[in-house]
Amino acid sequence: MNKLVRIVAAAAAGLALGFQAMALEVDPQLPSYVKAENVSGNLNSIGSDTLNNLMTFWAEGFRALYPNVNIQIEGKGSSTAPAALIGGTAQLGPMSRMMKSTEIDEFEKKYGFKPTPIGVALDSLAVFVHKDNPLKSLSFEQVDAIFSSTRKGGARADIVSWSEVGLEGPLAIKPMSLYGRNSASGTYAFFKEHALFGGDFKATVKEQPGSASVVMGVGNDVAGIGYSGIGYTTSDVKPIALSKSEKDEAYEPVYENVLSGKYPLSRVLYVYIVKAPGKPLDPMVREFLTYAVSKEGQEVVIKDGYLPLPLKLVEKQLENLK
Repeated sequence: MNKLVRIVAAAAAGLALGFQAMALEVDPQLPSYVKAENVSGNLNSIGSDTLNNLMTFWAEGFRALYPNVNIQIEGKGSSTAPAALIGGTAQLGPMSRMMKSTEIDEFEKKYGFKPTPIGVALDSLAVFVHKDNPLKSLSFEQVDAIFSSTRKGGARADIVSWSEVGLEGPLAIKPMSLYGRNSASGTYAFFKEHALFGGDFKATVKEQPGSASVVMGVGNDVAGIGYSGIGYTTSDVKPIALSKSEKDEAYEPVYENVLSGKYPLSRVLYVYIVKAPGKPLDPMVREFLTYAVSKEGQEVVIKDGYLPLPLKLVEKQLENLK
């Protein structure tokens, strides 16, 4: 469990009662954004597709405050962020997973210090089925048997049809139609590590260039099943409850279950930056990320379908921006 997720879990006890899934609001104690002086220039963001819409919404709000700032956003996958930061083609590297040790090593070779991750939102990586699918929940062992060719979760055989997860009726005899992300995606890597126990995806998974494409595929396919960040939910799909094992209770991907750590595919979404120890951060970068974790920025998180940071986690990010 990474440090930011531990902070979320620690904050859960005092915060979970204040947030209900059906009436999601930002922590009322979050600070409002205070506009700074003399912020202008070009700001480039390259990285996560999961964060692409959020970065775009934040950019719109930020440009309204700072019309002399030009922001370019590219979201082709989390694996593109480290290279962009190392190559100097972006100041912001959105990622839906933590950097790998190899990526951190390459960054450190270039700069002589490690990259700084700034947590900007919480997410429940969801497994989606078609809205008309009556399935309620799956265990990780079942998810692994559905999506993975290696079945490191312990299943004795592949799961290929809906009858094998207890469905009856016309859908039961249909083969499952699998939708997922490509290997450049942080969501792909996170799902592979956690839900597939580090195993390999089946060759039958239809790899999509973006999260929206995954959800659209499932929404147009009654036999479809796929995974994506919760922010891409549409009326054509439904996220199902997940459990770590057959013996454990299954939890839905809602805010209180993310805060408490009960939902097993909870994660923090990050923006990585180049921040030299003991030196001031570029004002544009500092102000953009300060805006993102402010009351106004976290209201955008809810608007985009993701989950806002609690105050304790926001305070940690603001410390990291100093």
